[in-house]
Order: sequence, then structure tokens, then C-alpha cells
Amino acid sequence: MLLGATAITAMAALAIANGRRSQGHAVHRSRLGRNTRLARLGARVGTTYATTAARKTFASTERREELDRHREMRSAQQVADELGHMKGALMKLGQMASYLDDGLPEPLRLALSQLQSNAPPMSIELSIATIERELGRPIDEVFVEFDPDPIAAASIGQVHRALIRNADGSERAVAVKVQYPGVADAIVADLRNADLLGAVLRQGFGGLDPAEMVDEIKLRIAEETDYELEARNQQLFAEYYSDHPFIRIPDVVPELSTRCVLTTDLVEGFGWSELMKRGQPERDRAGEIIFRFVFRSLYRMGAFNGDPHPGNYLFHDDGTITFLDFGLVKHFTADEMSTFGSMVKAAAVDHDHAEFRSILERAGMLQPGAPVTTEEVGDYFSHFYDAVRTDAEMTWTREYANSIVRHTFDRTSAISQYATVPRAFVFIQRINLGLYALLGELGARGNYRRIAAELWPFVDAQPSTDLGRAEAAWLATHPHPDPIGATQSV
Repeated sequence: MLLGATAITAMAALAIANGRRSQGHAVHRSRLGRNTRLARLGARVGTTYATTAARKTFASTERREELDRHREMRSAQQVADELGHMKGALMKLGQMASYLDDGLPEPLRLALSQLQSNAPPMSIELSIATIERELGRPIDEVFVEFDPDPIAAASIGQVHRALIRNADGSERAVAVKVQYPGVADAIVADLRNADLLGAVLRQGFGGLDPAEMVDEIKLRIAEETDYELEARNQQLFAEYYSDHPFIRIPDVVPELSTRCVLTTDLVEGFGWSELMKRGQPERDRAGEIIFRFVFRSLYRMGAFNGDPHPGNYLFHDDGTITFLDFGLVKHFTADEMSTFGSMVKAAAVDHDHAEFRSILERAGMLQPGAPVTTEEVGDYFSHFYDAVRTDAEMTWTREYANSIVRHTFDRTSAISQYATVPRAFVFIQRINLGLYALLGELGARGNYRRIAAELWPFVDAQPSTDLGRAEAAWLATHPHPDPIGATQSV
């Protein structure tokens, strides 16, 4: 089910580029001011690297590793301190990694812990002004009622409850997401400087060519500010999962959605903290549903929502889950889907190390002819496939999820010196890490090899659970066209 683990080094970028949530509601920094601060930051990180290199000249192997770790943490803290004052793309990158902190080195974990709380809301006057400007009408002409108190606030926008009137006179409860004025410009300005991520990463991963990785991060983050694109993505998922037995996606209200305002059906439910108080069977069910949503979307739609975060789920007493926030959706080509399937088949189904290495090299993840044995390549990656390699009941644990993150930051393996991160693999690894962290927190139990096999396009597997049987019945009455690349030979 998993993909090439070397590509998880992309998470280092997300973890290093972290920062505090701004106390302001709009961005006031000039581009010159922001660029000057980033230039100073780059100089400090470079000085740290040069100083460490000099000290390593006469150091023992053990001392060199200690100096590397110290430099890495100093650089991370410098980035955290500087970018913590900026409400833009680089802060957003830090928030992506905030829920993975249990497996990170302690200094970095502490720096990220400040990102867990909600951002402060913008004033109601500013929120209403944005809505009226975007929709071109006074707010009392748009909504029957509008709640001035936001129900959620994040890094680039906040959400309000409202009522609208349908054409037949009935009323409809909606959620209105309003983007912070100026945040899109701030993100564009920050992204001009995102190459800093590559410079920091190169210090730790000798084989990494960060160009494609940074370009992909810049593109995906910029897309998050376009609520029109998010609306299209969300409606795509809503239509695909229409009438699904346990997956819910709120419909979009297109006539009340623009580039900076997104209106969807309002959904009520309980959150992650309440789920964690429920019994283990309920947590097991939630874990299986989230897993099925992630990988059915990937393997059967050729797309996935790239933000596996506890705040993006609403749980219901009938056992269904509503999935929210489609601002970061990645769509894959037929060739990319074929590569993903081939990797999983070689590593988790056939256990063919030679074929797996060949796929890695063809995909650009491992340098051809790298001076490491095929067995070393297989051993290095096998840890990431443990959950779906064996046909047996298993329990996801925090220890396993954290070990995956620690393995990501382990630079002692020779593999890390000959691997890089092609564009297609950047955000798909983020969802793997995020998903494992969530399943580990749930302590989810089940035979995930059998669950995964139901979702793989290259295995004709029968349903293995009650949820699988319910989904099979839904598929029988809701046929979907073949996804991109799903029927290709792998």
C-alpha cells in the first residue's frame, strides 16, 4: 500500500520550514522586508553549516554525527524563529508537519508543538467585507442568517455558519469559508523564496536534488489559496462518493463560491478528541474508514486529498465520517499510477527486491548503479511496508508511526545519500506519514493486508470486513469508469 520510502525525505522540508501562527489577521509585511529577513536567515544557516564542516575535519566518526545533529537542530530552530513571524506559505509548510511531531527530534518537536492551536479569527467586519466584495451583494441579501462567530480558523481562512434560501423557499444550512485578505499575496511572496528549503535539505541528504521537490511544494501550496479550484476538487469527491455507505463529502454551493469564498453544505458532528474517548471498536472502524478513503481515492480516482489531519474529519454516531478541506488535492497521470502500483506489487505482494530496485531507479528515486546492494535497498524500504506485507491481524501503534518518521530522518543509511524525491512523490509521502500517525493514535486494529488488497487495482480481492462488504454493495450499484492507470498492467 505504501510507496517508496526514500521519497519521505520530502517531509524534512515540511518539518524544517515551520513557524508560529501569526497574531495578525492580514499580512502587512512588504516584499522587501520579507526578502531581507529570509536573506539574513539564509546567511545564518550557511554560517552554521560552514562552522560545523570545519569542526568535523578533525572529529571522530561519532563526533561528526553529533555535530551533524547539532547543526540540523540549529538550522531548524533558526528557520522556526524567523519564519514564525510570517503568515504565508512557509508557515503553512510547517503546519503540514505539526501532527507528526512525536517521531521528530526533540528540538524540532518542541518548535512544531506551537502550531497545534487554532489561528486567531479575523474581525467580523473584515470577514463580511470580504464576502460582500467577492459575491457582489450585501451580506443580508446573500444569507438568511450569518453567524459572526467563526466555527473554525486556520492559516489562510476561517469558517462561519450561515443559512441560505433555496429556490423552492426552503432553508439550507451552509458553511462559509472566508480567506484572510492579503494572505494569497503573502504566500506568493514567500514562495519566491521557497528554494531556501532545498538549501537546508541538501545539508542533510547527500543525494537529494531538491529542484523538483521544491517546485511541487510551491505549486501545491499556491493552489490552496484558490477556493474555486478547491470547490471543483471537493465536488469531484462529493460526486464520486455519492450515496457511499460510510464516507460523506459536503456538496459545494457554486453560486456562492469564488476564489476567496467557499460555501458548502454545513455538517454537524464530533471531532477527533471526542473520538479518542470512544471505545476501541469505534476507533477501529474510524481507522479503517480513513484508510479506505485515502487509498480508494488514490487507486480508484487517481487523486487524493493531501491533508490527513485530525481537524479535517467529522465523526457521526451512525459510524459515518465526513471528510473536509480539499484545498490540497493532487491528481496523478496514468504513468504515475502505474509506477505506484508496480512499487507496491513488487515490495508488498511479490517481495521482489530486484524488481523493486529497478522500479525505484526508473522512477528517478534512486541513482542507477548506486553502490548499495539490492538487499540493502529492500531492507531499507521494507519497514514502510510492514503493515500490508503480512496477512494477519495487526494493531497500529504510535511507536510504529514514530519509527517511520525517525527512519525518515536517519541519515546513517547509505541509501539516503543516493536517493532523491521526484515531483510525483512529494505529497503522496506526506499522506502516508500523516495517515500512519492518525492510525497509531487510534490504536486501530485489523487485517490491513486484506483491507489494502481490496483497494489495489492489481489484486482481485474479496471483501474482508463488514465495511468492505458494504462498500462492495455500493460499488455494484454505483459503477465508476476505470481510473487513470488503474487497469494498466503492473
